[in-house]
Amino acid sequence: MKTVQLKVKRQDSPESEPYWEEFVVAYRPNMNVISALMEIQKKPVNAMGQKVRSVAWESNCLEEVCGACSMVINGRVRQACSALVDKLEQPITLEPMGTFPVEKDLAVNRKRMFDALRSIKGWITIDGTYALGAGPRMSQEQQQESYAYATCMTCGCCLEACPNVNDHSPYLGPQAMAQIRYFNAHPTGAMMRQQRLDVAAGDGGIANCGSSQNCVQVCPKEIPLTKALGELNRDANRHVWKRWFRS
Repeated sequence: MKTVQLKVKRQDSPESEPYWEEFVVAYRPNMNVISALMEIQKKPVNAMGQKVRSVAWESNCLEEVCGACSMVINGRVRQACSALVDKLEQPITLEPMGTFPVEKDLAVNRKRMFDALRSIKGWITIDGTYALGAGPRMSQEQQQESYAYATCMTCGCCLEACPNVNDHSPYLGPQAMAQIRYFNAHPTGAMMRQQRLDVAAGDGGIANCGSSQNCVQVCPKEIPLTKALGELNRDANRHVWKRWFRS
């Protein structure tokens, strides 16, 4: 019988030490990493035949839309739902993302990304709870360009790949910076443009980007992150100069 070999980096709790454990599951055609983890969940027995605790991980949509199943697979951060076993070298190594605190095994806490969205005011403000009629018109070209940034699923891949996102840096990360560009490009969102640029020009802003371009290489949605970072850097610099001249 054809099998799939997996080597999983496990951690029993946020405070405990990580360790490696190997598993062997039955192969099925068109199998992805999530399917392999589900097989372990059904029968949590390691490669040595010992019954163990089932592996913990996160998933939801299973079609690369929610971003929940991000993990490091064979040394590269990506979505487990779109990682096909047939295209992976075995044993398949599975690790949690190192940029985020580990909750258990492959499940991490991505709270820092959602906190970053709050700090950049990642929303479109409306006045009241009643219908206000049609909003400002956007050209097809503007809509098409903005749509690329709208596909961001807060998966964390870009933060995992970025060498400037770590415990020693205040950098909010490429995801938050790209979302500033996205919301500022919207006719209604632009009403909060100055506040967002204040964040971009602040301690955790664009100045912390080292232009490694790792983020754009791992983004599962192929969002033009480096383009957004370049444009935001220009806008943030102009914002600082204007603020300096006004003072």
